[in-house]
Amino acid sequence: MTTIEIGDVTRPCPICDSTATMKFATIGHVPVFCNLLWESREQALNAAIGNISLRFCRTCGHVYNGVFDPDRLRYGPKYETSLYYSPTFQDYSVDLAEKLVRKYDLHDKDVIEIGCGKGDFLYLLAQMGNNRCLGFDPSYDPRRNDQEHQAHHISVVQDYYSERHSIYPADFVVCRQMLEHVADPRGFMKMIRRAVQGRDNTVVFVEVPNVMFTLKEFGIWDLIYEHYSYFTPPSLIHLFLGAGFLPLDVTESFGGQYLCIEGKPFEGKGGDDVIDRPLSVDEVEHHVRGFLHMYTKKISKWEHELESMHRSGIQPVVWGAGSKGITFLNVMKCKGIIDVVIDINPHKQGLYVPGTGQRVASPDILTEITPEAVIVMNPLYIPEISNMIAEHQIGKHRKVRLMDAGR
Repeated sequence: MTTIEIGDVTRPCPICDSTATMKFATIGHVPVFCNLLWESREQALNAAIGNISLRFCRTCGHVYNGVFDPDRLRYGPKYETSLYYSPTFQDYSVDLAEKLVRKYDLHDKDVIEIGCGKGDFLYLLAQMGNNRCLGFDPSYDPRRNDQEHQAHHISVVQDYYSERHSIYPADFVVCRQMLEHVADPRGFMKMIRRAVQGRDNTVVFVEVPNVMFTLKEFGIWDLIYEHYSYFTPPSLIHLFLGAGFLPLDVTESFGGQYLCIEGKPFEGKGGDDVIDRPLSVDEVEHHVRGFLHMYTKKISKWEHELESMHRSGIQPVVWGAGSKGITFLNVMKCKGIIDVVIDINPHKQGLYVPGTGQRVASPDILTEITPEAVIVMNPLYIPEISNMIAEHQIGKHRKVRLMDAGR
């Protein structure tokens, strides 16, 4: 159920503390954890459920979940977000690492990554620039690749980054796909600013999901409970300036799905006219106000698609057991309609989807079930999925329809 309500202020904006906010959409009954799969179907069906109440800040342009409760989220080694089994994502990560190493001369430097996941990107930075790399993440699993990391001067602390870790020096700080989870993003960035005090050449790089992709391209499956914040270019710039970082560059990446910002410490006030702002708060609000209509339209379209396939005896599979896939299955109430979810990450295979209970399988299952329709959760992966389907010789005798869930 999705509704739109203007007004009804609950909590202030986490970026600028303004109460000039509006609630524009409510999405109920979603898993608290999309990236935590379960060992049994019963556990998955009983997974914790939460609500999302999207609010827009008219002051800084930020979008956030007004009913987010950080106490419901506890991250550990079973929290699985790695996308590095995908050649498409590997290419993106390598290109990004090469760009950062080249742009900021990251050779023989001290690099810290906050929220390093399984350490994959940290490994690239160590390997490309012979850097001394230190990561922080409670979900890190040392059994995965610890020996390889140690050989490349990589250490990972299996904990949240906090004030007590500010003793570690950093020429470059990376924070990818993590800031959106933080309950106090302003306090968090100010903590990093204090940690780099006196190191004026330290560069901070932050990558977050780009909510403008959600609002403009209607990538609605990216709306998940784990994310408190949904950043726009104005709100990300506002956050950096308010924390004492001078933004050097703000860009979109990965087909517009990610938003990246680079900044350096600066003292005093100002800095507002140093960087060209790619978007105004008013422009963000325009897209916010048109969101509900398109959200409802997309849900209706997929209801029709699934019902039509069900009537025709076609049982589709979903490709992608990440946040997009889990959200799709839960919002569309796919229990009993879709039985199989495919993912190339071996650490997800054999586990079950929270909320709806489907089992996650490897692409090898395609030779057994020969589906007529595959719902692809991220269009950027369609070429590699097509190649895998061809490798398994699916479609040799019956055509497989690849359906872009983003359309």
